[in-house]
Amino acid sequence: MNKAPPKPYTVEQGRRAIRSFVLRQGRFTPAQQRAFEQAWPRFGLDYAGAVRDLDATFGRAAPKVLEIGFGNGEALRFAARQDPARDHIGIEVHAPGVGRLLNALAADGSDHVRVYHHDAVEVLRDEIADGALDEIRIYFPDPWHKKRHNKRRLVQPEFAALLARKLRVGGRLHLATDWEPYAVHMLDVLEATPGLANRAGPRGHVPRPPWRPQTHFEQRGLKLGHGVWDLLYDRTGAPALDSDPA
Repeated sequence: MNKAPPKPYTVEQGRRAIRSFVLRQGRFTPAQQRAFEQAWPRFGLDYAGAVRDLDATFGRAAPKVLEIGFGNGEALRFAARQDPARDHIGIEVHAPGVGRLLNALAADGSDHVRVYHHDAVEVLRDEIADGALDEIRIYFPDPWHKKRHNKRRLVQPEFAALLARKLRVGGRLHLATDWEPYAVHMLDVLEATPGLANRAGPRGHVPRPPWRPQTHFEQRGLKLGHGVWDLLYDRTGAPALDSDPA
């Protein structure tokens, strides 16, 4: 199965969509290529640009958890194993990582996981109904260290408003980063987002929750002497901004 490369995550700046991720496809292993050919029909979700009936997609009515930018799928696979009562959706633009996860899901026999290989903003905006998600997870997004690249960071006001809209009241937003300036940036954005309340108190963060495994990204950061910041926000009953980030 030959899939067209997805567009990277986009962040709206005025009228110009700025990419928040550089798309480096990397090299497929034969196993990853076979995963797209054989496992995509079972686990893959093709972007169609219309609101998706997620209960019909999974064949049951269950809470839905979305992970944006799942990398090689470590955390998503862990979540699927530990939390089978909820349905899990992953979005990733790097094809080798998608292929690796597809192989793992096929080996596990996980029927409650689906995967998008597409731009996260477009999926959220066009295919996920408002209030449809029980939880959204964003683990170790690219921090875009250089100041001139900060505008490319995924977590921006418009995107945060979109996240809040897609969460049900009482739902949870969980972010993690090993780059302190990005943690500060996230706090700046999320503390100002209507409909989100910091579970740790204003500008607070929490220890790594048990549902998030220590990924290789985190281990790499710890070896470099970085801290790790986990941010948890609850979706309140306050109206979310009706902002379109794309």
